[in-house]
Amino acid sequence: MNNEKLYIQAFVDAFEIDESEVSDLEYESIQNWDSVGHMMLMAGLEEAFDIMLEMEDIIDFSGFSRGKELLAKYDILV
Repeated sequence: MNNEKLYIQAFVDAFEIDESEVSDLEYESIQNWDSVGHMMLMAGLEEAFDIMLEMEDIIDFSGFSRGKELLAKYDILV
């Protein structure tokens, strides 16, 4: 699975949503993306990409698009 698919799948798994709902997501834009859901997403991303996200990136991870920008600093191209 390529990095784009791994990234999308992390959202699908964390929030139990369909792939078609992922690209426009922002923090708290859906019920499942609350603080607990956010940490589930972060854990899923760390596992999928075998990385350890910095706390400032976890806090700044405010949406699907912003997440792509943040993962670039970990040399993950999504």
